[in-house]
Amino acid sequence: MRIRSRLVAVPTALLVSLLAACGGGGDSADSDDGSSEPAASGEGVCAGETTDLLAEVCEEGVLTVSTDPAYPPQSRLNEQTGEYEGFDIDVATEIATRLGVEVGWETPSWDVITAGSWNGRWDTTVGSMTPTNDRQEVLYFTEPYNFVPAVVVVQADNDEVTDISTDLDGATIGVCSGCTYEQFLNKELDIEGYTFDFVIDDADVSGYDTDTTALQDLANGRVDAVITSVTTAQGYIDEGNPVKIVGDPVFNEPLSVGFDKSSDPSSESLYEAVDGIVAEMHEDGTLSGMAEEWYGIDTTSQE
Repeated sequence: MRIRSRLVAVPTALLVSLLAACGGGGDSADSDDGSSEPAASGEGVCAGETTDLLAEVCEEGVLTVSTDPAYPPQSRLNEQTGEYEGFDIDVATEIATRLGVEVGWETPSWDVITAGSWNGRWDTTVGSMTPTNDRQEVLYFTEPYNFVPAVVVVQADNDEVTDISTDLDGATIGVCSGCTYEQFLNKELDIEGYTFDFVIDDADVSGYDTDTTALQDLANGRVDAVITSVTTAQGYIDEGNPVKIVGDPVFNEPLSVGFDKSSDPSSESLYEAVDGIVAEMHEDGTLSGMAEEWYGIDTTSQE
């Protein structure tokens, strides 16, 4: 039995020059971007034979998703509407629609999500998570639904950082704790099929609860730089904050939907169903449409 509290809702460059429209998603996605209308009761994956966690989700009629309420343009809580919005929010909502259920939200800390052993508090995470080798030990991951570069951000009036490979050695760099950016600076990032050039040496790593908090401290001069996704960085810049992206991306990473391997009942059936849904969303252009809405370009392919 899963015991949880739920907030249930149904939310109605890669260069800098290409990302000028980033952060302008506004309203949540509708059928104009290729996403489907909400499934009627009994439609979607849940209309077929289901087992384990997938069967529970179908029976309860809600897919509970972990999200970050302060990670725009991927996810944020709109205080005016009381609804979550962003690229990841639209992806999660569309997955629920294709299952044939509604979507509910939980907002645990990032390190709790990546550690696994969720104890049934939520069913899946759609939060721009990279399937690193250590995370794959405790989580199932779908095929990637997005591919986003990591970039270095400094204060807008900083003219001293021009060469990332030398000018940031020993600098205080803010990142979200437990994220791949922290692993990159610690030279521990490991993803099967990917190689990394760890160009920054001896960084003084400052960990934060989320990327936005790190960027706020950068704007206030409390750190020398921040590493985050190009989409998050450009969205923060577009809001008028005094920071800028410098240099080329330091690495590129795939982003996937995750499921707890220790789940009881097993999450494998739900993982397999959602993996198929992600493939469908690639094939029918839904993911591309959502990315173009929120980021201004299609980030859902490695090409």
